Amino acid sequence: MTEHSFGQAFRDEFEELLAWRRDVRHFKTVSVPADLVEHLLDLTSLAPSVGKAQPWRFVSVDEPARRAAIIENFSQANAAALSNYDGERAELYARLKLAGLREAPRHFAVFCDETTAQGSGLGRLTMPETLRYSTVLAIHTLWLAARARGLGLGWVSIIDPAQATATLDVPASWRFVAYLCLGFPAGDHIEPELQRKGWQSREAVCRQVLPR
Repeated sequence: MTEHSFGQAFRDEFEELLAWRRDVRHFKTVSVPADLVEHLLDLTSLAPSVGKAQPWRFVSVDEPARRAAIIENFSQANAAALSNYDGERAELYARLKLAGLREAPRHFAVFCDETTAQGSGLGRLTMPETLRYSTVLAIHTLWLAARARGLGLGWVSIIDPAQATATLDVPASWRFVAYLCLGFPAGDHIEPELQRKGWQSREAVCRQVLPR
């Protein structure tokens, strides 16, 4: 068995990486080297997954027509979301930039293959949703790896998943999990944008200890 530990300098930098990981909506339009993108996607294979199923499927969305359909999807979903707010909250929502779909050079739709044979069902028979949890862990792994290399990642959740799935024409067994924008951020901020814009301040971690 090989023992490995990380020094204090690395631990400090890792904590800094966690603090600087941001949901990016403002991107530079410059391209990202293809080999760097491929390396980042390779790193997702290091993410934990139930039974080593590795159910995540990253689909690069490059065709202008498909991107345009996704942008329209977002616009419709965003208008519907705005209608749920009133008064000052609605005004603030309308001013928020909630996606970098037009500027980001790379788009990825992330799906979970819920019929994958990999892993032979280990660990997910009673909790099949762990396949989707595993997919989210792969996204987080990509997020940190991208930030460590000066890239920003934005998760676009204001989107109709069924419509996005139809737009991208993927296998029927794949379930939509996320739509991601990847690129170099237009600016760096350690403070979350929603906090800077006055939508929601960061709260302390919620912990609840059950009585013994």
